[in-house]
Amino acid sequence: MNPLTSAAILGAGSLGTALAKLLSPKLESIVLVSIEQECVDGINLNHQNPKYLASVELAPNVRATMDPREALTLPLIIFAVPTAAIRSEAEKLAALGLSSHIPLLSCAKGIERSTGERLSQILRDVFPSNPIGILSGPNHAEEIAADLVTCAVVASENPQLADALQDLFTLPHFRVYTSDDVAGVELGGAVKNVYAIAAGMAHGLGLGDNAVAALVTRALAEMTRLGVALGGNPETFAGLSGVGDLIVTCFSEHSRNHRVGLALGTGQSLENAVASLGMVAEGVPNTLSIHDAARMAGVRTPIIDAVYSILYQGKPAAVAMRELLDRDPRPEIS
Repeated sequence: MNPLTSAAILGAGSLGTALAKLLSPKLESIVLVSIEQECVDGINLNHQNPKYLASVELAPNVRATMDPREALTLPLIIFAVPTAAIRSEAEKLAALGLSSHIPLLSCAKGIERSTGERLSQILRDVFPSNPIGILSGPNHAEEIAADLVTCAVVASENPQLADALQDLFTLPHFRVYTSDDVAGVELGGAVKNVYAIAAGMAHGLGLGDNAVAALVTRALAEMTRLGVALGGNPETFAGLSGVGDLIVTCFSEHSRNHRVGLALGTGQSLENAVASLGMVAEGVPNTLSIHDAARMAGVRTPIIDAVYSILYQGKPAAVAMRELLDRDPRPEIS
């Protein structure tokens, strides 16, 4: 594996911008590949992204482009685009002739709707030989960009790549652990988005802290049950990409999914809730793919089912939450 001295980041949204800020002290150069000319111009002319994290100043070794061919010669490619764009961006690079030895790092969190595949599986479909890693955990872009203390986990089936990425991302305010449980790390990061919507709705309905704490606790049990059925290690869901990401996403003001749920809980329509963000809330489309995955696996997921019924079957949030409480009593551990 070549030394990770520079990198291309696909996606100049909040996450891509924050990662560029984070990695700029560790890399000689970073190229942000964007589809928005406004972002490219702002980064190259003013060292700031005018649309995402506009107050963050980027180092001189960060530049932007709209030409994905500029990523082909760099020793690391980081995917910081929404789940729905992972396959198309990967296919674009493959068509341009990306070398099979270049490592790929996915930082998105989701499951593809049409196939039910995790993001590493999508990348493996397109790139049969490239080393692939996953970065996940309680990692809000706003706090990464502000140099606030953050922990993350890098998962890969390639120990050499995991170690190299751990070394690259480790800074005084950013601590990285490694894992070989790619499935578990990805599933934790994807499924928690649905529970963040539920937690936001509970807050919006004014159900109180006791109810929200109970909801998040039962969400962890449900996440673990589903994640293990889909190939994850149960211990992973007690870690950063499981309970860690679940906590921050269900309670943080930075969580887009929580904000969508909060809007729904206060009576807004899904369309207005999503439009008010101006950014992608992965939990909304992920609810479809995760609900499908749970049904195919035959796993009991009452919270996911409730969120699905609200988002896609028109059930009022208050009714769905009441139905969760009216279910038959059962043992806590089962």
